[in-house]
Amino acid sequence: MPELRKDSVTGRWVIISTDRSKRPGDFIRERVVAKGGGFCPFCPGNESKTPPEILAYRPNDKAVHNGEGWNLRVVANKFPALGIEGDLGRQADGMFDKMNGIGAHEVVIETPNHMETLATMPLKRIEDVLWAFRDRILDLKQDRRFKYIMVFKNHGEAAGASLEHPHSQLIALPIVPRRVREEVDNCWHYYDEKERCIFCDIIRQERDTGERVIGENEHFISIAPYASRFPFEMWLLPKVHGSSYENNQSSIYSSLARMLKDTLMRLDVVLDRPAYNFMIHTSPVGEEINDHYHWHIEVIPKLTKVAGFEWGTGFYINPTPPEEAARFLREARLSEFVLTEKK
Repeated sequence: MPELRKDSVTGRWVIISTDRSKRPGDFIRERVVAKGGGFCPFCPGNESKTPPEILAYRPNDKAVHNGEGWNLRVVANKFPALGIEGDLGRQADGMFDKMNGIGAHEVVIETPNHMETLATMPLKRIEDVLWAFRDRILDLKQDRRFKYIMVFKNHGEAAGASLEHPHSQLIALPIVPRRVREEVDNCWHYYDEKERCIFCDIIRQERDTGERVIGENEHFISIAPYASRFPFEMWLLPKVHGSSYENNQSSIYSSLARMLKDTLMRLDVVLDRPAYNFMIHTSPVGEEINDHYHWHIEVIPKLTKVAGFEWGTGFYINPTPPEEAARFLREARLSEFVLTEKK
């Protein structure tokens, strides 16, 4: 029969609908495969069609700034959600509260190759993307107006991507988002009671049982969370406690590149290249070093829709138990993915 499961981190309840359990092939979705053709502002040769570079990685030191020859570029979003200029100007509007829309909105163009994805890119190039996230977080944190830096990726039109060229985004916010604040505070309450990080405890339990573990390497583990909101939801967590994404030893990012590539390849094999979102959950600015919060990456394939019940209750209905999702992903034959890509 269906189960109600409680997310121990957020306190949110999820309905795991075991009676109508769905296998990977049961979901109706459109494969995300780059078509190419037409004009793309992110492709090499079109650098003048984007805002000026904020950051770029080029193998040749003599390459021209804002010109070709790059492996990765970071530019301001041409249509930003928040603007960089001005002050916060927080004020009351009668019984309401408002402030100026101050922030930063940047695009990480992950590769010059329009047809690549994070699942197919070479490991070194994936590591470059992860370093770019770190470099930009560290720089944006210098602006005292910003309280949180959100890094996320929308892969595929169904996941919110408006351009198919591989890219991800950063948005610097003048406030800590409520979802983040609740998660961090709940972790603090757990630590205050037990003197342990809740994510570290989750990792220990998941490694002991193994039923929701998808993959593991020297520094990282990927799991299907116990109270997964969505089918085939995944978390990537550092096995040693760390509270902020940007404060890691250099070896961590190469290890994360391997874990991320492995995870996304499994997703492509099992679900036939689905649209997905991923988000980096890290500590707010000014709270980077602590014992209670554990940074991680959440990956959510776009297989179901959030509808009236979810909006009205805050509950999610997941038609695929995380134990089954983990098994499908864990048993994925990655050799099939590699052979497909070589054709």
